[in-house]
Amino acid sequence: MENKLHTETLCIQAGYSPASGEPRQIPIIQSTTFKYATSEDMGKLFDLEASGYFYSRLQNPTCDMVAAKIAALEGGTAAMLTGSGQAANFYSLFNICSCGDHIVSSAAIYGGTFNLISVTMKRMGIEATFVDPDCTEEELQAAFRPNTKVVLAKPLRILL
Repeated sequence: MENKLHTETLCIQAGYSPASGEPRQIPIIQSTTFKYATSEDMGKLFDLEASGYFYSRLQNPTCDMVAAKIAALEGGTAAMLTGSGQAANFYSLFNICSCGDHIVSSAAIYGGTFNLISVTMKRMGIEATFVDPDCTEEELQAAFRPNTKVVLAKPLRILL
């Protein structure tokens, strides 16, 4: 019989396994840089020959533990944290699309995301068609192409 942890337990326990004498809860690592005994040790990190941390804008132990907690809560194998929603948008879209692909998007998305798609990703060879959120089904269907990989929609507002 499989022993599954409850959501409440995962919220507290997942993503971090303290060794003897270490804090019970995830410590908040506030350092931006990390010390190593030799430049060779540091070089192994840059060459991806060893695991560890060297600069917190690239990777941070606290963020890695929180990502592991989120993955456990969602039943995933891994998760990733970003410094901003815009970074999350870019990683999400660029992970799915590559040069020659197409995006169908609502024209009512956040302006920065609109710029990301219409300017930055266009320079990378990813085209987009923006549709009015109140478009007809025929107008929406006309926006699709054989190379469409993503549909990006603004959340629906429900009026009561």
